[in-house]
Amino acid sequence: MKKARNKESQIVKILKEFKNGIDTNNLCRKYGMPKATFNNWRNKYSRIKTHQLQRIKELEEENRKLRKMYADISIDNAILKDYVVMLKNLIGACRT
Repeated sequence: MKKARNKESQIVKILKEFKNGIDTNNLCRKYGMPKATFNNWRNKYSRIKTHQLQRIKELEEENRKLRKMYADISIDNAILKDYVVMLKNLIGACRT
């Protein structure tokens, strides 16, 4: 499990193995992941069904995209505001 992002089905599979009695150390060794990652998954997803987990991942991805869009739009807005100020200064300089 060296990938940065694990598929929802794989997370659920690993958590099911844990619920079926496989030791945390063995699971982490089997899938090559740190205990901290497993514990985070267990805390976050232990009571969630596969379809709910998929929906959560979709919403997290949508949230990430929207945050990026907001950041891009904020930058564009700041640039446009600076441009308006510059134009006002130029127009003011031409009138005098």
